[in-house]
Amino acid sequence: MEKQGLGFRRVVLVPCPWQGHINPMLRLGTILHSKGFSITVAHTQSNSPNTGNHPDFVFLPILSEKKSSECNDSVDFVVSLSSLNLNHKASLQKILARIVEQEQKQHEGLPCIIYDALMYSVEEVAHSLKLPSIILHTSSATSVVSFFAYAQLREEGRIPSQGSESMELVPGYHSVGFKDLPVFDFKNEDSLLELTATLRNTGSSSAIIWNSMDCLEQSSLAHFQQQCQVPNFSLCPMQKMAPASSGSLWEEDHSCITWLDKQTENSVIYVSFGSVVIIDEKDVAEIGWGLANSKQPFLWVLRPGSVNGSNSADDLLSDDFKETVGERGCIVKWAPQEQVLGHRAVGGFLSHCGWNSTLESISEGVPMICRPSFHDQRVNTRYISHVWRVGITLENGLEREEIQKAIKTLMAEKQGEEIRERAANLKRKTEIAIQKNGSSYNSLNELVEFIISL
Repeated sequence: MEKQGLGFRRVVLVPCPWQGHINPMLRLGTILHSKGFSITVAHTQSNSPNTGNHPDFVFLPILSEKKSSECNDSVDFVVSLSSLNLNHKASLQKILARIVEQEQKQHEGLPCIIYDALMYSVEEVAHSLKLPSIILHTSSATSVVSFFAYAQLREEGRIPSQGSESMELVPGYHSVGFKDLPVFDFKNEDSLLELTATLRNTGSSSAIIWNSMDCLEQSSLAHFQQQCQVPNFSLCPMQKMAPASSGSLWEEDHSCITWLDKQTENSVIYVSFGSVVIIDEKDVAEIGWGLANSKQPFLWVLRPGSVNGSNSADDLLSDDFKETVGERGCIVKWAPQEQVLGHRAVGGFLSHCGWNSTLESISEGVPMICRPSFHDQRVNTRYISHVWRVGITLENGLEREEIQKAIKTLMAEKQGEEIRERAANLKRKTEIAIQKNGSSYNSLNELVEFIISL
């Protein structure tokens, strides 16, 4: 994507301070910078991005009036999100006011604000300063559709009890089951409905950007465009649309690439449950022995703090396990995931199925073994296994026999061969999307022209 001379109009990005939200926002910034825009990132001090990975960006910290609640299993997500928005609002107002003043002194146009949908207070701040704003949804369009559908389904009396394992599909929502709805992770129904209403309201924002593409979610994207009074732009896969840059909050261990170089093609199972999911000590043993018994080489990410009650997950692995596995396994604290999934040796991905991981796997043609935990991960899993059919779901959670069976199916059986063929075909579709006249290519050019016109 060649850089164009746009007078270096400034775009201010406001990411939500969680790894899965920071990555696509910074990727979008890299894409827009490659098209000639000046990029400023206004970020919270918690989970602040690594500024050294983006030397061409200006980074400005948003101060908090008081400590916001962490987003984890012990804190209600809606409460955490409300605290995050409330505590950073005043500081963001001051930052944007200063940027406007500086731009006016230099006779530049007003900056355009692009904010994560979960940072919903940004719209009010931008509107008060008469600044154009655009929403970025970092989750799949289908998961957002199913989230927004909850209020109507509840009003119609069609919501099963929380924890229901009903296999019934939600009427009108392609292949999504009631048990896949992300709303069952919320603790307070009234606050959930309030949040839903807040997120549905685009306010004065001028457009919506989706981290998705037509070949993946055409019906869901079309649904939003029909419902919205503002333009929708879908850009994906973002990591393929601009020069590579890392938005990781943790140090990546590149030694695993050297290990991968020694493995045969399509032989390695890559295991990672992302930046937020926490598992139990029992799960570590089940995953470990499932991998060991599969006889396949594996690369396993065991993030510090990812296991309940243990600071060092690696200490939970028995000597017997380590002796059994030997050089067949490589365990690291954090990996350069895009590079790993693009490696010739990787033949499968055991994942929590967060949207970023899903997109990265799809764009490299790597089939998945799905073990979702919460929020959008169940909807993504449903699409991976039932709509795109490029993966296998662990229906009974993390059990060694089921993990071993899924790996064998994926790597050595006819069903796995068919899954691999569909994954390769879907990869080709994502490649076409970013080529000239592809859906994402055209959407990006339309977005650029739209920002210029604001």
